[in-house]
Amino acid sequence: MKSTVERLSPTRVRINVEVPFDELKPDFDRAYKKIAQQVRVPGFRPGKVPARIIEARLGRGVVLEEVVNGAVPAKYSEAITTAEDITPIGRPDIEVTEIADNDKLSFKAEVDVRPQIDLPDLTSLSVSVDDVEVDDADVEEQLDNLRARFGTLTGVERPAAKDDFVLIDLSATVDGEPVEDATTTGFSYQVGQGGLIDGIDEAIEGLSAGEEATFTSRLVAGEFADKDAEVTVKVTAVKERQLPEADDEFAQLASEFDTLDELTADLRERLGRVRRMEQVAQARDKVLDALVEATEVPLPETVVQGEIDSALHDAVHPFDHDEAKFEEFLVSQGRTREQFDTETKEAAEKSVRTRLVLDTLADREQTTVSEQELTERIVFQAQQYQMQPEEFVRRIQEAGQLGAVYSDVRRSKALIAAVRAATVTDGSGSEVDLSEFLGEDEPEGTEATEATESSAETGEDTPAAEEKAPASS
Repeated sequence: MKSTVERLSPTRVRINVEVPFDELKPDFDRAYKKIAQQVRVPGFRPGKVPARIIEARLGRGVVLEEVVNGAVPAKYSEAITTAEDITPIGRPDIEVTEIADNDKLSFKAEVDVRPQIDLPDLTSLSVSVDDVEVDDADVEEQLDNLRARFGTLTGVERPAAKDDFVLIDLSATVDGEPVEDATTTGFSYQVGQGGLIDGIDEAIEGLSAGEEATFTSRLVAGEFADKDAEVTVKVTAVKERQLPEADDEFAQLASEFDTLDELTADLRERLGRVRRMEQVAQARDKVLDALVEATEVPLPETVVQGEIDSALHDAVHPFDHDEAKFEEFLVSQGRTREQFDTETKEAAEKSVRTRLVLDTLADREQTTVSEQELTERIVFQAQQYQMQPEEFVRRIQEAGQLGAVYSDVRRSKALIAAVRAATVTDGSGSEVDLSEFLGEDEPEGTEATEATESSAETGEDTPAAEEKAPASS
């Protein structure tokens, strides 16, 4: 087999392949065998029809078509594998250019490839992150949250206020017709928590037990979605949460500590670690932005367009792919379709650019992913989707996304190398030591990779592959 590579642009190549018929004998054997299983010829058992009979009854063209369909993808893969400095990042456009029977098969394939990228010296990257601060108010808030878990609800004879718990009865009508989905009794609700019906908090505040109020709210789901409803809320009970005293007795009840001072010291330490993790995440994002900003990256148009198409598909899917309804929704959110398209294109370009930079960095750093690291990431993502790891693996294998998970871990590890090499200072100008979270050299396990996972989409070179839940078969 002969193959040549033409570089059409920094991100696209054309591969010309010529295969002598002598190399296609195994493909002809497979083609005859496959066709023999499908045809019925009197006097021959299924699968036992000789090649000359197949060609006599069906014609040489049928056999050649079967050979080409099987041989071209395999020969394309072989040509890509042997080509130097070529990493395809999309599906090829293949065209058979010549079938000279008993002589040669020729075809050409155009495909997007990862461009040659010159990365900056990682030690030249410098970013500033926020100081790690834990003040008394932060600790007090955490202590109050802990006390709230052990609080008790007590009925009160007064109007409902923010953070009170109320029992309510709800009913709604649209043009006088009752809305069953919005009707309930004895529902427990914390005033101010939101997420129920727009306007309900304002209606409840100031009502005492036995009082009711009516307000207008736009429904977001059900038979009357996107229609204004007259909603009536009746308060049947008002309760406030009584918190236990913050003392040594509470510390012994709520924790393994004997004194309140020990408990608050532990809360302060935990908050400090959370702030440090936030600092690591901020350093990660800023180093990534600085790295991408300092790198010139030619963008493969078809890959970017694939990402745009995927984002648009996901956006219009809830509207049954009715783009008119989708545009109405955008208007209701104060946005235009032009704004959406612009933002989607910018996000797609940033996502592709980020992936290309991190892939190039991973190659330069010779980043590898161990089986343990891959397994740990799979377990982590399975927990996110609330699935058993075995089921998650089955789903991503069926969807062809296992490579996306591998690439995601590899990119995360490459980013760790960048963060480790960069100069990171805090708001006061002091250099920040992140080795506790990043490790001195190669991190073990997933704590470091999870702490430095890119905020940009860094999936496989098919658009946003790992960002979607694994599809069910």
